[in-house]
Amino acid sequence: MTPSKLIVLPLLLLSLLLASSAGAVERVERGNLVLENMPEIPAEVTERLEQYQNTRSAGFASWLNDGSILISTRFGDTSQIHRVSQPMGARHQLTFFPEPVTSASAPPDPELNGFVYSRDVGGNEFYQLFWFDFATGESTLLTDGKSRNTGPAWSNRGDRFAYASTRRDGRNYDIYLADPRQGPEGHRLALEGEGLWVPMDWSPTDDRLLVINYRSITESRVFQLELESGELTQVYPQEEPVGFGGAAFDRRGTGVYVVHDHGSEFKQLHHLDLESGKSTPLSAEIPWDVSSFTLNRARTRLAFATNEGGMSRLHLRDVKDDRPLPAPDLPVGIVGSLSFDPDGSALAMTLNTPQSPSDVFVYQLAERTLRRWTESEVGGLDTSEFPVPGLVSFESFDGLEVPAWLYLPPGEGPHPVVIQIHGGPEAQSRPNFSSTYAYWVNELGAAVIRPNVRGSSGYGKTYLKLDNGPLRENSVLDIGALLHWIEQRPDLDADRVIVYGGSYGGYMVLASMVNFDERLLGGVSIVGISSFATFLENTESYRRDLRRAEYGDERDPGMRAIMERISPLNNADKIRSPLFVAQGYNDPRVPYTESEQIVAAVRDNGVPVWYLLAMDEGHGFAKKPNRDYFQAATVLFFKRLFEGELGAE
Repeated sequence: MTPSKLIVLPLLLLSLLLASSAGAVERVERGNLVLENMPEIPAEVTERLEQYQNTRSAGFASWLNDGSILISTRFGDTSQIHRVSQPMGARHQLTFFPEPVTSASAPPDPELNGFVYSRDVGGNEFYQLFWFDFATGESTLLTDGKSRNTGPAWSNRGDRFAYASTRRDGRNYDIYLADPRQGPEGHRLALEGEGLWVPMDWSPTDDRLLVINYRSITESRVFQLELESGELTQVYPQEEPVGFGGAAFDRRGTGVYVVHDHGSEFKQLHHLDLESGKSTPLSAEIPWDVSSFTLNRARTRLAFATNEGGMSRLHLRDVKDDRPLPAPDLPVGIVGSLSFDPDGSALAMTLNTPQSPSDVFVYQLAERTLRRWTESEVGGLDTSEFPVPGLVSFESFDGLEVPAWLYLPPGEGPHPVVIQIHGGPEAQSRPNFSSTYAYWVNELGAAVIRPNVRGSSGYGKTYLKLDNGPLRENSVLDIGALLHWIEQRPDLDADRVIVYGGSYGGYMVLASMVNFDERLLGGVSIVGISSFATFLENTESYRRDLRRAEYGDERDPGMRAIMERISPLNNADKIRSPLFVAQGYNDPRVPYTESEQIVAAVRDNGVPVWYLLAMDEGHGFAKKPNRDYFQAATVLFFKRLFEGELGAE
């Protein structure tokens, strides 16, 4: 248990006492789950749901020097690292922990026979780095066991890696260099930073690092760090805030490839000459964000993905000869984790579509063939029957067009509706695979609408800033406009609408219920913010200033007054419809007290509130048993609302 949890534990007991004094609270402890006022889940709910819950996915993690790959997938209760040696080959599990392991990175040096992976405890996000040795199968802790650490950026020789850590004061990120052969003693401080600093790439001669100082999604700075002298030079001087999306040295080390939005609505890929300062755009003809890019080890080939209205498109270039290369025509979906193999002849990726879960594919550049390396199980379901969302839009209160993804059940309707609101708030709903949405559509007959309200990423930096600070309520008004749009659709039932969301999306659920309660059956808030003021005061210190850049500074009296005015906690008396709140106790982002206080406040109004607290989870449910229970409880909550068995007060 972290020191902060030792301090706040009495608050949990106090909140339970207060809730009990406000009215009868039926509290049940089931393993690591604490259930309050939640009914037993009948077998007819769980039986069919189990098939949907037993879908898997696989994500690319790293190439090994022999041409095999590391992937993250789940065969027990949590995702772990597996090795796959050939297309559609057997998945050999390497890590076996009760906590998820979703990232791994192998060094370019074949003499280092292993990889670095990261793991936390109970979802607390204080990630520690470990070295896995293939020869012994043993893991060695490389970090201090208590700070928060980022994943490794390997040198070209592969003998060292750079990473960022909060070990100095728990709040600021410093950059360290480490040799995994020396264990936890082989670390050297390379940069003492203020705020969030992350290493991006090593120069071809391994004497310099590209590092990024991230301040917000719309403002960051890229620097070149001389490792011997410690000299720090800004790579892209700017007078105005610029949002960067990545940076890497070119093959000569005299220039960098960098993604930024300077002079554009979207993050474009550029090549910047470090000597002359000349910047050459490489994606200017594409009016969308470049979401990721990667170079091969020789730095002669470049692959990048663009996010075009939520759908991914892959691009390849020979940067040595400055010409485009043929790229595979991918299905509608999302591509990520791009990585060239050791000799640069193949490109690995994770591909996800509405009708197929994430799996690993490899594109052979010379043959122009896309080969599948993993095929994840889908619980025996025919995923061709899974709904494919359509892209729609609606006009908000001020004339702004707001995009949304609409999943429709078969038949004319009118269908009940679940509005699923993403978190972030700078995230973006995209056409991804979801067995959860498929169950809601196919088995409950509900339409699912996933709006990208103002403030979502993917639509340009102007759209991204439309909800910042004092403009926060305008994104909530977008939901009001969506409810009006639903009323105009004969295939949707405006009398049966539920809001559902996590993190910032949980705030949006609570705020929607405050503002539009009479038009909603109820809501599900997962790790949701109930008061921006208390959230900012209690979120972990290493992320507090980053969130102030988005939400405003609660220490400013004017901004705090706005936060208090729009706070769902301070307007809890306006929530009269049933509420389901789910929370992880170890959440470092949105502390569990955010859920505790809104549960108590809404219950004081005599409103039915279900509350689920997972003592071994953080910002969401990562362990399958916990996630399965939450999903089943959500289905029961939906069914009772749609059938009129759980009404508003």
